Amino acid sequence: MKKFTLFLLPICLLTMLFFYSKVSSSENKGRKYYEEAGQILWEIQTDEKIIALTFDDGPHRIYTQAVLDVLQKHNAKATFFIVGQNAQKNPEIIARMYEEGHELANHTFTHPLKTTVPNLLKEIQQTDEVIAEISGYRPTLFRPVEGQYTDAMIKAIAKEGYKVVMWSWHLDTLDWKSPGVYRIVQIVLKGVKAGNIVLFHDGGGNRAQTVKALEQILPELKKQGYQFVTVSELLEVQNTNKKMEKK
Repeated sequence: MKKFTLFLLPICLLTMLFFYSKVSSSENKGRKYYEEAGQILWEIQTDEKIIALTFDDGPHRIYTQAVLDVLQKHNAKATFFIVGQNAQKNPEIIARMYEEGHELANHTFTHPLKTTVPNLLKEIQQTDEVIAEISGYRPTLFRPVEGQYTDAMIKAIAKEGYKVVMWSWHLDTLDWKSPGVYRIVQIVLKGVKAGNIVLFHDGGGNRAQTVKALEQILPELKKQGYQFVTVSELLEVQNTNKKMEKK
């Protein structure tokens, strides 16, 4: 009986691994596939010292204003991934973002941790409508909640004409955990490279540490020769580089 069990064990394990790999591949085809398909952006390859600062979960009536003040002081542009219900509560902040040249992007309407594809599309549409009503601009960029996605989600979102934007994995500041100003600053200054996308949060909680960290990060990176661009500007550089490579 023991020999029979030992014989079956490897077969069972192989079957489970095969099944798991099939399920995983159907849910998420992997970064290389999505990058080559042009459906998801994590960062770009460039020699230009440009980076994109991105902020999730806002706007917040206190902290987003403070973030905008710091950006304005250093003539830096950013991309804000906006939660629709927060935009409804703070239309004047959305208007300020747009007027000051920042990019408005979509981060769902209610920030659901789990949802269906049809409901996700509905949330994206709701947020677009709110942003468009306030600013006259309709976002073309979308970031999934907590960076979680499946192949079905990406297909549906791409079909609607959106580009999914993630971030450079080494530049997740984890500021939502309030790790301390020093930690946030060090993550960015030690990890940043040309073409990167940095993840911050301007909403979803107390973001005082984020604001204080930005006050140190921006002047230091400016000294190093970096320019702060929107995600769409980053994409323009990527597209130009690809055209040059083909020549």
